[in-house]
Amino acid sequence: MAELVSEGALSLDSSSGQLLPYEKAKPSDLLWCDGLAVGSPTYAGLMTGRLKLLFGELVAEVLGKVEGELACAFSSTGGRGDGAELTCLAILSMLLNFGFLVFGVPAYTGSEQTLHYRAEAIGSSQAGAGEEGCRRLGRRLAEYCALLLYGQSEAHPQKQPYRR
Repeated sequence: MAELVSEGALSLDSSSGQLLPYEKAKPSDLLWCDGLAVGSPTYAGLMTGRLKLLFGELVAEVLGKVEGELACAFSSTGGRGDGAELTCLAILSMLLNFGFLVFGVPAYTGSEQTLHYRAEAIGSSQAGAGEEGCRRLGRRLAEYCALLLYGQSEAHPQKQPYRR
């Protein structure tokens, strides 16, 4: 999923980025970026303990320094109703506490595929169903960064050629 979100973010000509597993992330990685996509598998409707621990350890180093950066969430789960939305809402809540500006995407990327709170992938039997959602989430992150942080009005999501 992270690779697909990254692919989507890099599909905007003016964007650049780096894909990092959170196990390798350092506080400085949160400081140089304008936008951040955070993902986690769903465990009982929650993010992984390792992700929560990472952000807990980062508080002293980045709290107040990332305010105004843009962020979004994505999650994988074993099946429908397993809590991916809850996981993403927990991630978004955590990001809000750091001062990130978070967003949802009011677009459908397929039948029953909305991105209002997140992108999600459900089980191996539907692995392909969330691919476009992941790409769209990453693309929207890049569009919002270009628009809101760099004033590139042509990056506005409503000016993009993809189908809504």
